[in-house]
Amino acid sequence: MYISMFNFWYFFWLILAAGATAGLYFLLRNRSVKLQKTVLFALLVVGFLLHFLKVYIPPYSIDEARMLRDSWFVNICAANIALFPFMFFSKNEKIKDYMFYIGVLSGLIALFYPQEPMAKVDQLAEQLDIVRFYFHHWMVMAVPLLSVLFKHHKLSYKRVFSAPVGLLLLMLFIMLNQLFQAELGFVPLHSENNFLGIGYKNTSYIWGPGVNDAIGSFFAIFTPEIFKTVPVGQYAGQEKYWPWFWIIVPVFLLVTPLSFLLCMIFDGKNFVSDVKAKKCIIVKKLTAKAK
Repeated sequence: MYISMFNFWYFFWLILAAGATAGLYFLLRNRSVKLQKTVLFALLVVGFLLHFLKVYIPPYSIDEARMLRDSWFVNICAANIALFPFMFFSKNEKIKDYMFYIGVLSGLIALFYPQEPMAKVDQLAEQLDIVRFYFHHWMVMAVPLLSVLFKHHKLSYKRVFSAPVGLLLLMLFIMLNQLFQAELGFVPLHSENNFLGIGYKNTSYIWGPGVNDAIGSFFAIFTPEIFKTVPVGQYAGQEKYWPWFWIIVPVFLLVTPLSFLLCMIFDGKNFVSDVKAKKCIIVKKLTAKAK
């Protein structure tokens, strides 16, 4: 099994993910809400446990440094794997909105652009980890999607900002994980000699756009200049993206419209009716003023 863009295995996993989601939907749609929630929660628990059990398979089992780093929650999907089981039973509508928008978006992006499997030097020796990768990213997409399809949660376009706000809060959670890793010795401390570099795993672009990274460079287009240089001290004026702050504007500008488009699939009728109602109010006010 070798993963590359648009080869047989690339489409195999996409079709399997779509088939598994559709299969669960048709299998559970006429079942009780209790059974539906039990199955979906079980998937989240399996994903949570699998995140830690991966230390027993390559590449983590043969690379202690990577095992110590990646057994924490150091990217968006890993952090969602940690938090989704606790969010699943939340009554907070904004938390459930976040699960749907960021779960579906991050899962789909990973499935359609499987950067981690493609970057593996020896995919043959790490096939179990490739299977884990696809299960995890399918799970964070499928569980919140099915929750909405089963009407356990109702989306509203009025709460669409829960997606960018929630994602930025999640990034702070990831930063805290990485800072604790460094302070507790799981990863090397950020060296003063490498002040202008990125001293942490940066697959979520929290610490900057990276070097020669097309996706990071695209995000950086939307970043205000103030967040691209060191403000004070001996390195003042030199290029260094402010951790987390640099990504705030790109997240709002990119994640908000994507989340809104997803919401329109489920809440489009309410949006259209609200727009028509406001249009009528405006017309009445203008008519009254004209008289």
